[in-house]
Amino acid sequence: MIKVSDSAKRKVVELMKDDGFDATNDFVRVGVKSGGCSGLSYDLIFDKNQEENDKIFEDNGVKIIVDKKSFLYLVGTTLEYSGGLNGKGFVFNNPNANRTCGCGESFSL
Repeated sequence: MIKVSDSAKRKVVELMKDDGFDATNDFVRVGVKSGGCSGLSYDLIFDKNQEENDKIFEDNGVKIIVDKKSFLYLVGTTLEYSGGLNGKGFVFNNPNANRTCGCGESFSL
């Protein structure tokens, strides 16, 4: 399961609305892809469609969709949002990551 913090929920709902998505019906697609300075990087987009091998979760009123492969890397992760002067934007607090890069956008196991 993937958790969503209160700050991430507020930002997701705001951004989905700005992009023409409806947070009550549409999804936040979270994934992992090869790349980044640590080997794997996070991917986050809005999506209206569910694929055959997707897993769906809902936490804190946000519907999250994850492909089967990415789920193995993301189980137990909390999606957070850090704003402010030195904020990074969306942050993945992933307990499975052994090493992360300085920017927090990539990791390795």
